[in-house]
Amino acid sequence: MRFWRVDDTRQTLVLASGNDRLPQVVYWGRALPSGEDLSVVAAAHTIDVTGGMLDANPDLSLCPEAAQSFPGQPGLILRDGAGVPLLPQFRFAGEEKGAGLVLRFADAGNGLRYTARFAIDPDSHVITCSAELEAEDAVHLQWFAAPVMPGPQQGTEMIDFSGRWIGEFQMNHVPWAPGARLRENLTGRTGHEHFPGLIAPVTGATNTAGEAFGFHYGWSGGHRMVAEELPDGRRQIQFGNASGTEQAAGHSFATAPLYLTYSDEGLNGIGTAFQRHLRDAILTMPHPERPRPVHYNCWEAVYFDHDLPELKDIAARAADLGAERFVLDDGWFGRRDDDTTSLGDWVIDARKYPDGLGPLIDHVQSLGMRFGIWFEPEMVNPESDVYRAHPDWALGAADQTLGRQQMVLDMANSAVRDYLFDRIAAVLSAYDIDYIKWDHNRVLPSPDAAQTRGTYALLDRLRAAFPAVEIESCASGGGRIDFGILQRTHRVWLSDSNDALERLRMQHDAALFLPSVVTGSHVGPRVCHTSGRTLGMEFRAWVAAQRHMGFEMDTRELTEGEASILRHVTAWWKVNRDWMARADILRLDAPDPAVVAEAQLSEDRGRFVVFAGKAATSAQISPRPLRLTGLDPDAVYEVTLANRDAAPGLSRGQMALKDGPLALSGSYLMGHGVTLPWSFPETLWVLEGKRL
Repeated sequence: MRFWRVDDTRQTLVLASGNDRLPQVVYWGRALPSGEDLSVVAAAHTIDVTGGMLDANPDLSLCPEAAQSFPGQPGLILRDGAGVPLLPQFRFAGEEKGAGLVLRFADAGNGLRYTARFAIDPDSHVITCSAELEAEDAVHLQWFAAPVMPGPQQGTEMIDFSGRWIGEFQMNHVPWAPGARLRENLTGRTGHEHFPGLIAPVTGATNTAGEAFGFHYGWSGGHRMVAEELPDGRRQIQFGNASGTEQAAGHSFATAPLYLTYSDEGLNGIGTAFQRHLRDAILTMPHPERPRPVHYNCWEAVYFDHDLPELKDIAARAADLGAERFVLDDGWFGRRDDDTTSLGDWVIDARKYPDGLGPLIDHVQSLGMRFGIWFEPEMVNPESDVYRAHPDWALGAADQTLGRQQMVLDMANSAVRDYLFDRIAAVLSAYDIDYIKWDHNRVLPSPDAAQTRGTYALLDRLRAAFPAVEIESCASGGGRIDFGILQRTHRVWLSDSNDALERLRMQHDAALFLPSVVTGSHVGPRVCHTSGRTLGMEFRAWVAAQRHMGFEMDTRELTEGEASILRHVTAWWKVNRDWMARADILRLDAPDPAVVAEAQLSEDRGRFVVFAGKAATSAQISPRPLRLTGLDPDAVYEVTLANRDAAPGLSRGQMALKDGPLALSGSYLMGHGVTLPWSFPETLWVLEGKRL
């Protein structure tokens, strides 16, 4: 037997290989003592054999092999050059230990080599693993899983994530049962529909307590997830690129990174691990020393109707409210008066901007704001100069069903990438542009992993040429959010919905993977353009202040009262944004299902802010105490309501919290909880805490 272990202070992962076969995970969970006998761990992992079974149980290995009579989904499905299925049988070929663990295996008969890589970040508690396949002769790949992990035996359900346009990050609680839970995204992008994440809790886990296992597959081109319970009761979890997306035979294939973490602090342990790892180990900000700027986007103010005097007026009002960056959205190029034309041309519209973008940029900068601009590089309208010149650059048939009146450019084509680089670089070189909103508004006509690799290559080239430019990943809102795209970008547009009520829930659930520093959240119009709902400025502003704050409305519509509230909340966010950018977002277990609540706890654990939003009418009259988490039980905290002046007239009781600060122990705040005043639905309390 061969044994390996991957450790940090929170968790241990133990791998064991018998007869030089591919190893299997024989333990993953709470950190084991350094002297633990791994041979005994492997022996204890063995399950019994009874009637109706093979004489030994096939290994649930890092890449389960059909040739070993494995009774579930194999980790590798491929054919040789003639289309004949191959059934590999890998054997140990070597290992490397250093910054991480590299394990190599070979199948000499089929001319195949398999490599698994593991690395662990002791600060974030995230394990990063991936797999590679090399073939002496070209092979056709149908399915290739990243290193396969066991599902917990003590859990009864898994949590995965679905969604739709303006309704992203919906949590699904799915019971484990014999057979497979299959999620596959074949849209060619990460997708609103199937976020590539999974949480497997142990029974009884909550946001704040219990054990759970977290998974995220960092790939932007569509993924496949299999969570399978075998007939013998074992469970496996597989992630990889969507099946069939390697369209050409090849000699080398690799999975994207699979990010793993174990938590003994409930779902929050999963969330904080992924938040920290993305923020500190993956994200590379152009100006890490800068505070995150208050963001203004003009889309829901003007749409395609660009008028320079109006834009200048809107920008001046945005700056007065506290905005520090102005983003010019769709409509500045070609003859782009609607969404039917000009995508792909990327030449400034002289009708709207006869003197180019300079006058607008100069005005924006004179107001103390930086300037950003919208592109959708991977797309083309049939009604465009570039399509007329190069119809062969578009993916799919000429008579395909369009999406938003557009087609997709072939990003695997180096000529396409060169053209796009030149056009984007021309704009970035001509003007002082600080920011790109990079959009992706339709799915691919057919999924192809080469498309994603081409997009990555273009982004990498632009990042190298313009390292000071920040890039936002937008795909009709949250259609391309994953750690793969965030290796190349710096912010995500969580959803095209600026409805604060919808955002309250979305931000809460997305925090299981995303820190606030990358999550754009904007104060939308008084009447939301995607839901028709009318919400008060107090609620809209505080929900936006939970993440990277911005505005996206016609600033001319604001009453003086609304503007005053927005200025106040924006000023509060600016005072707190530096410590909040590195805070852990901790989901709270609210006893009232109408309440969606979180705490943001500073890196030094010395301060926190609680956002307690009321999404619906409560069943009971008086609010139930809200327990906090992550505090020092022996410390004393001064807690105060930051927005106590917002208490409605129907909040008539004499409560100490409404009169001023209270000094309470961490033990009290976590054990009993804080009792907030009564409030209407669609409002939010902001509770600040500071360790004394």
